[in-house]
Amino acid sequence: MATDEELKDLVRQKYSEIALQDKADNQASCCGSGCCSTEVYNIMTDDYSALEGYNPDADLGLGCGLPTQFAKIREGDTVIDLGSGAGNDCFIARQETGATGKVIGIDFTPAMIDKARANAEKLQFNNVEFRQGDIEHMPVTANTANVIVSNCVLNLVPNKNGVFKEIFRVLKPGGHFSISDIVLEGSLPPALQSAAEMYAGCVSGAIHKQAYLDLITSNGFINLTIQKEKVINIPDDILAQYLTADEIAQFKAGKTGIFSITVYAEKPEAASCCGPDCCK
Repeated sequence: MATDEELKDLVRQKYSEIALQDKADNQASCCGSGCCSTEVYNIMTDDYSALEGYNPDADLGLGCGLPTQFAKIREGDTVIDLGSGAGNDCFIARQETGATGKVIGIDFTPAMIDKARANAEKLQFNNVEFRQGDIEHMPVTANTANVIVSNCVLNLVPNKNGVFKEIFRVLKPGGHFSISDIVLEGSLPPALQSAAEMYAGCVSGAIHKQAYLDLITSNGFINLTIQKEKVINIPDDILAQYLTADEIAQFKAGKTGIFSITVYAEKPEAASCCGPDCCK
Protein backbone atom coordinates (compact mmCIF):
# COMPACT_ATOMS: atom_id res chain seq x y z
CA MET A 1 0.00 0.00 0.00
CA ALA A 2 1.18 3.54 -0.70
CA THR A 3 2.51 5.77 2.07
CA ASP A 4 0.33 8.48 3.60
CA GLU A 5 2.08 11.18 1.56
CA GLU A 6 1.74 9.18 -1.65
CA LEU A 7 -1.99 8.77 -0.99
CA LYS A 8 -2.34 12.50 -0.39
CA ASP A 9 -0.49 13.26 -3.62
CA LEU A 10 -2.79 10.88 -5.47
CA VAL A 11 -5.89 12.61 -4.13
CA ARG A 12 -4.48 16.08 -4.79
CA GLN A 13 -3.66 15.19 -8.39
CA LYS A 14 -7.05 13.62 -9.13
CA TYR A 15 -9.09 16.40 -7.55
CA SER A 16 -6.98 19.03 -9.29
CA GLU A 17 -8.01 17.44 -12.59
CA ILE A 18 -11.66 17.42 -11.54
CA ALA A 19 -11.50 21.07 -10.46
CA LEU A 20 -10.45 22.09 -13.94
CA GLN A 21 -13.57 20.52 -15.46
CA ASP A 22 -17.17 21.58 -15.06
CA LYS A 23 -19.81 19.32 -13.58
CA ALA A 24 -21.14 18.27 -16.99
CA ASP A 25 -17.69 17.11 -18.06
CA ASN A 26 -17.21 15.25 -14.79
CA GLN A 27 -20.52 13.49 -15.11
CA ALA A 28 -20.04 12.69 -18.78
CA SER A 29 -17.19 10.40 -17.77
CA CYS A 30 -18.58 9.29 -14.42
CA CYS A 31 -21.51 7.37 -13.04
CA GLY A 32 -23.51 10.43 -12.17
CA SER A 33 -24.53 10.81 -15.80
CA GLY A 34 -26.72 7.75 -15.66
CA CYS A 35 -25.04 6.19 -18.68
CA CYS A 36 -21.85 4.19 -18.79
CA SER A 37 -20.07 4.37 -15.43
CA THR A 38 -16.37 4.37 -16.19
CA GLU A 39 -15.26 6.09 -12.98
CA VAL A 40 -16.23 5.97 -9.34
CA TYR A 41 -16.34 9.65 -8.38
CA ASN A 42 -20.04 10.42 -8.80
CA ILE A 43 -21.79 7.18 -7.80
CA MET A 44 -22.46 8.39 -4.25
CA THR A 45 -23.65 11.94 -4.79
CA ASP A 46 -26.94 13.27 -3.42
CA ASP A 47 -29.04 15.99 -5.04
CA TYR A 48 -28.40 19.43 -3.55
CA SER A 49 -30.47 21.41 -6.01
CA ALA A 50 -33.54 21.75 -3.76
CA LEU A 51 -31.56 23.29 -0.87
CA GLU A 52 -31.61 27.06 -0.36
CA GLY A 53 -28.29 28.66 -1.21
CA TYR A 54 -27.45 26.03 -3.82
CA ASN A 55 -25.16 27.27 -6.57
CA PRO A 56 -24.68 24.91 -9.53
CA ASP A 57 -21.24 26.33 -10.37
CA ALA A 58 -20.00 25.08 -6.99
CA ASP A 59 -21.48 21.58 -7.29
CA LEU A 60 -19.04 19.10 -8.83
CA GLY A 61 -21.13 16.10 -7.80
CA LEU A 62 -18.42 14.69 -5.53
CA GLY A 63 -20.23 14.24 -2.21
CA CYS A 64 -21.88 11.24 -0.60
CA GLY A 65 -24.53 12.97 1.49
CA LEU A 66 -26.14 16.26 2.47
CA PRO A 67 -24.39 17.05 5.78
CA THR A 68 -25.21 20.76 5.70
CA GLN A 69 -28.91 19.93 5.59
CA PHE A 70 -28.55 18.10 8.93
CA ALA A 71 -26.02 20.42 10.56
CA LYS A 72 -28.38 22.55 12.72
CA ILE A 73 -26.69 25.75 11.59
CA ARG A 74 -28.05 28.93 13.16
CA GLU A 75 -27.91 32.54 12.10
CA GLY A 76 -24.61 34.11 13.13
CA ASP A 77 -22.73 30.79 13.46
CA THR A 78 -19.16 30.26 12.35
CA VAL A 79 -19.09 27.17 10.13
CA ILE A 80 -16.08 25.29 8.78
CA ASP A 81 -16.30 22.93 5.81
CA LEU A 82 -13.54 20.32 5.61
CA GLY A 83 -12.57 19.51 2.03
CA SER A 84 -14.64 22.36 0.65
CA GLY A 85 -13.99 21.72 -3.04
CA ALA A 86 -15.64 24.34 -5.26
CA GLY A 87 -17.64 25.70 -2.31
CA ASN A 88 -20.95 23.84 -2.55
CA ASP A 89 -21.51 23.15 1.16
CA CYS A 90 -20.05 26.53 2.13
CA PHE A 91 -22.67 28.38 0.11
CA ILE A 92 -25.48 26.24 1.53
CA ALA A 93 -24.11 26.95 5.02
CA ARG A 94 -23.94 30.68 4.30
CA GLN A 95 -27.66 30.64 3.56
CA GLU A 96 -28.18 29.40 7.14
CA THR A 97 -25.65 31.65 8.90
CA GLY A 98 -26.81 34.76 7.08
CA ALA A 99 -24.69 37.86 6.68
CA THR A 100 -23.86 37.92 10.40
CA GLY A 101 -22.17 34.50 10.35
CA LYS A 102 -18.92 33.31 8.85
CA VAL A 103 -18.09 30.32 6.69
CA ILE A 104 -14.56 28.96 6.20
CA GLY A 105 -13.78 26.31 3.61
CA ILE A 106 -10.55 24.32 3.89
CA ASP A 107 -9.11 22.32 0.99
CA PHE A 108 -5.58 21.19 0.19
CA THR A 109 -5.99 21.27 -3.60
CA PRO A 110 -4.95 24.68 -4.99
CA ALA A 111 -7.17 24.34 -8.08
CA MET A 112 -10.22 23.75 -5.87
CA ILE A 113 -9.38 26.78 -3.73
CA ASP A 114 -9.10 28.92 -6.87
CA LYS A 115 -12.45 27.67 -8.15
CA ALA A 116 -14.19 28.21 -4.81
CA ARG A 117 -12.81 31.73 -4.44
CA ALA A 118 -13.99 32.62 -7.94
CA ASN A 119 -17.47 31.32 -7.10
CA ALA A 120 -17.58 33.34 -3.87
CA GLU A 121 -16.49 36.45 -5.76
CA LYS A 122 -19.30 36.01 -8.29
CA LEU A 123 -21.81 35.63 -5.47
CA GLN A 124 -20.34 38.67 -3.66
CA PHE A 125 -20.18 36.82 -0.34
CA ASN A 126 -17.79 38.73 1.90
CA ASN A 127 -18.28 36.37 4.86
CA VAL A 128 -17.22 33.18 3.03
CA GLU A 129 -13.50 32.49 2.73
CA PHE A 130 -11.40 29.59 1.53
CA ARG A 131 -8.09 28.55 3.06
CA GLN A 132 -5.63 26.12 1.56
CA GLY A 133 -4.50 23.57 4.11
CA ASP A 134 -4.45 19.99 5.32
CA ILE A 135 -7.43 19.08 7.51
CA GLU A 136 -5.05 17.03 9.68
CA HIS A 137 -3.48 20.40 10.56
CA MET A 138 -6.19 22.99 10.04
CA PRO A 139 -5.17 26.63 9.43
CA VAL A 140 -7.66 27.70 12.11
CA THR A 141 -7.20 28.67 15.76
CA ALA A 142 -8.74 26.62 18.57
CA ASN A 143 -12.34 27.13 19.69
CA THR A 144 -13.33 28.89 16.47
CA ALA A 145 -16.32 27.03 14.97
CA ASN A 146 -19.87 26.53 16.15
CA VAL A 147 -20.38 23.90 13.46
CA ILE A 148 -18.14 21.76 11.26
CA VAL A 149 -19.39 20.00 8.14
CA SER A 150 -17.68 17.71 5.65
CA ASN A 151 -18.90 15.73 2.67
CA CYS A 152 -17.12 12.53 1.64
CA VAL A 153 -13.65 13.75 2.57
CA LEU A 154 -12.40 12.07 5.75
CA ASN A 155 -12.27 8.71 3.97
CA LEU A 156 -9.61 10.27 1.70
CA VAL A 157 -7.38 11.11 4.68
CA PRO A 158 -4.98 8.39 5.88
CA ASN A 159 -4.87 9.72 9.47
CA LYS A 160 -8.57 9.91 10.32
CA ASN A 161 -7.85 9.97 14.05
CA GLY A 162 -5.75 13.09 13.54
CA VAL A 163 -8.64 14.80 11.75
CA PHE A 164 -11.07 14.10 14.60
CA LYS A 165 -8.51 15.50 17.07
CA GLU A 166 -8.37 18.66 14.95
CA ILE A 167 -12.15 18.88 14.77
CA PHE A 168 -12.27 18.71 18.58
CA ARG A 169 -9.60 21.43 18.86
CA VAL A 170 -11.26 23.81 16.41
CA LEU A 171 -14.86 23.48 17.65
CA LYS A 172 -16.02 25.76 20.41
CA PRO A 173 -17.15 24.01 23.61
CA GLY A 174 -20.73 22.99 22.94
CA GLY A 175 -20.14 23.08 19.18
CA HIS A 176 -20.97 20.14 16.92
CA PHE A 177 -20.27 18.54 13.57
CA SER A 178 -22.30 16.83 10.85
CA ILE A 179 -20.17 14.75 8.50
CA SER A 180 -21.10 12.55 5.56
CA ASP A 181 -18.62 9.79 4.81
CA ILE A 182 -18.18 6.28 3.42
CA VAL A 183 -17.81 3.33 5.80
CA LEU A 184 -17.69 -0.44 5.44
CA GLU A 185 -19.21 -3.55 6.90
CA GLY A 186 -16.99 -6.53 6.10
CA SER A 187 -13.84 -6.41 3.95
CA LEU A 188 -13.25 -5.27 0.38
CA PRO A 189 -11.58 -7.66 -2.08
CA PRO A 190 -7.79 -7.06 -2.22
CA ALA A 191 -7.98 -5.75 -5.80
CA LEU A 192 -10.36 -3.00 -4.70
CA GLN A 193 -8.35 -2.22 -1.58
CA SER A 194 -5.19 -1.61 -3.60
CA ALA A 195 -6.75 0.34 -6.50
CA ALA A 196 -5.65 3.98 -6.68
CA GLU A 197 -8.85 5.07 -8.41
CA MET A 198 -10.91 3.34 -5.73
CA TYR A 199 -8.98 5.24 -3.07
CA ALA A 200 -9.44 8.62 -4.75
CA GLY A 201 -13.06 7.68 -5.39
CA CYS A 202 -13.69 7.31 -1.64
CA VAL A 203 -14.09 3.53 -1.53
CA SER A 204 -10.84 1.82 -0.56
CA GLY A 205 -9.90 4.50 1.97
CA ALA A 206 -13.05 3.78 3.95
CA ILE A 207 -12.78 1.98 7.29
CA HIS A 208 -15.24 -0.19 9.19
CA LYS A 209 -18.31 1.64 10.45
CA GLN A 210 -17.76 0.75 14.10
CA ALA A 211 -14.09 1.75 13.95
CA TYR A 212 -15.15 5.10 12.49
CA LEU A 213 -17.69 5.70 15.25
CA ASP A 214 -15.14 4.61 17.88
CA LEU A 215 -12.72 7.28 16.63
CA ILE A 216 -15.37 9.90 17.31
CA THR A 217 -16.10 8.84 20.87
CA SER A 218 -12.44 8.17 21.74
CA ASN A 219 -11.66 11.79 20.86
CA GLY A 220 -14.06 13.11 23.47
CA PHE A 221 -17.23 13.79 21.48
CA ILE A 222 -20.65 13.12 22.96
CA ASN A 223 -24.24 12.63 21.76
CA LEU A 224 -23.13 10.75 18.66
CA THR A 225 -26.04 10.17 16.26
CA ILE A 226 -26.26 8.68 12.78
CA GLN A 227 -28.52 11.14 11.00
CA LYS A 228 -28.76 9.27 7.69
CA GLU A 229 -27.48 6.02 6.20
CA LYS A 230 -27.72 4.63 2.69
CA VAL A 231 -26.23 1.70 0.79
CA ILE A 232 -23.68 2.41 -1.94
CA ASN A 233 -23.74 -0.04 -4.85
CA ILE A 234 -20.74 -0.04 -7.17
CA PRO A 235 -21.85 -0.68 -10.78
CA ASP A 236 -20.60 -3.82 -12.50
CA ASP A 237 -18.68 -1.94 -15.17
CA ILE A 238 -16.58 -0.30 -12.46
CA LEU A 239 -16.05 -3.57 -10.59
CA ALA A 240 -15.05 -5.26 -13.87
CA GLN A 241 -11.99 -3.02 -14.06
CA TYR A 242 -10.61 -4.71 -10.95
CA LEU A 243 -12.39 -8.05 -10.51
CA THR A 244 -13.18 -11.08 -12.65
CA ALA A 245 -16.80 -12.07 -13.26
CA ASP A 246 -16.50 -14.78 -10.60
CA GLU A 247 -14.98 -12.32 -8.12
CA ILE A 248 -17.80 -9.84 -8.80
CA ALA A 249 -20.37 -12.56 -8.10
CA GLN A 250 -18.58 -13.53 -4.87
CA PHE A 251 -18.33 -9.90 -3.79
CA LYS A 252 -22.05 -9.32 -4.33
CA ALA A 253 -22.99 -12.54 -2.59
CA GLY A 254 -20.76 -11.82 0.39
CA LYS A 255 -21.32 -9.81 3.56
CA THR A 256 -19.42 -6.69 2.56
CA GLY A 257 -21.50 -3.53 2.60
CA ILE A 258 -20.47 -0.04 1.54
CA PHE A 259 -22.49 2.73 3.18
CA SER A 260 -22.75 6.48 3.19
CA ILE A 261 -23.46 7.73 6.71
CA THR A 262 -24.10 11.22 7.98
CA VAL A 263 -22.95 11.35 11.57
CA TYR A 264 -23.46 14.05 14.21
CA ALA A 265 -21.61 14.61 17.49
CA GLU A 266 -20.90 17.40 19.95
CA LYS A 267 -17.90 18.77 21.80
CA PRO A 268 -18.82 18.93 25.51
CA GLU A 269 -19.62 22.35 26.95
CA ALA A 270 -16.91 21.95 29.57
CA ALA A 271 -14.23 20.77 27.16
CA SER A 272 -10.92 22.53 26.80
CA CYS A 273 -9.48 23.18 23.35
CA CYS A 274 -7.61 19.89 23.32
CA GLY A 275 -8.77 16.31 23.26
CA PRO A 276 -9.32 14.04 26.24
CA ASP A 277 -5.70 12.86 26.47
CA CYS A 278 -3.60 15.81 25.30
CA CYS A 279 -3.30 17.57 28.66
CA LYS A 280 -2.10 14.53 30.60
